Amino acid sequence: MASRRRAREYAMQVLFQADMSSMEIDEALNALWAGLLEDEDGSLGGRQAEDEEIRFASMLAQGVEREQESLDKRIEACSTNWRMTRMPHVDRNILRMGAFEILFLDEVPAHVTINEAIELAKKFGTAESKGFINGILDRLAREAGRI
Repeated sequence: MASRRRAREYAMQVLFQADMSSMEIDEALNALWAGLLEDEDGSLGGRQAEDEEIRFASMLAQGVEREQESLDKRIEACSTNWRMTRMPHVDRNILRMGAFEILFLDEVPAHVTINEAIELAKKFGTAESKGFINGILDRLAREAGRI
């Protein structure tokens, strides 16, 4: 059974990779899928990525890349004294992905997006990440009229 949570983890890996290097999103996606296919245990939970997970992860990562400038402006407007360049790489990419879902994926309830972002922050971020991400995405969702 495909999991959107796993797909978000894949997208997070791709966004982080692209943010840390000069790699384009499609190149990072291809590297991720190639790595997963070569990995003995299939990575992330011991199984290969399913087609639905690949589609959702790719759509998220490509959407964030396409809308990054506007997402970054909206995120900065909702944060207090934090520019995107000062945010930890993990946090800013979770925020970008969450902001993309809130602003462009009406079929995903905002509270689901925020909860999933918090789970990513718990797994990949620091002790402060979950509160930081929760506060910014909650404000963004309220300003966007999603909650």
